[in-house]
Amino acid sequence: MVKRSSRHIHVQLVDDLAGNTVAAASTIEADVRSAGGDKSAQSKKVGELIAARAKAAGVQAVVFDHGGHGYHGRIAALADAAREGGLEF
Repeated sequence: MVKRSSRHIHVQLVDDLAGNTVAAASTIEADVRSAGGDKSAQSKKVGELIAARAKAAGVQAVVFDHGGHGYHGRIAALADAAREGGLEF
């Protein structure tokens, strides 16, 4: 599940059956903010983080819910980085 605001982007991996958040990442995190770059570059970093955290949690395939936002810009940067990190959509 992806949530986007004018300044930040948040992504969560949710187990729908159990109702638990498995992993999460956001541009609010210090290591993402310290990486610098524009909002698209930070979104890419969030995609890389969520892919790494998903692998650590044993998740390989996900359903990508971009919350009604168009699939371009920051949303696409996040998704592309997560795919490159090994997540299957």
